[in-house]
Amino acid sequence: KIRPYSKSELAQAYAPEITSQAALNRLAAWNRPLTEALRQTGYYTKQRLFTSRQVALIFEYLGEP
Repeated sequence: KIRPYSKSELAQAYAPEITSQAALNRLAAWNRPLTEALRQTGYYTKQRLFTSRQVALIFEYLGEP
């Protein structure tokens, strides 16, 4: 479902079998086009929540968890 997610909540959705920190690290290693698309929405690395628009982009690039 597209809605705002905390970074850790979304990371755990993509990798529930690993620790929260490891899941965050894995999510941060996304591809360059996704990173650029997120930046265009105002995303910055210290942001704690993804907006609905950012979540939609992540789903578009990575598929739904």
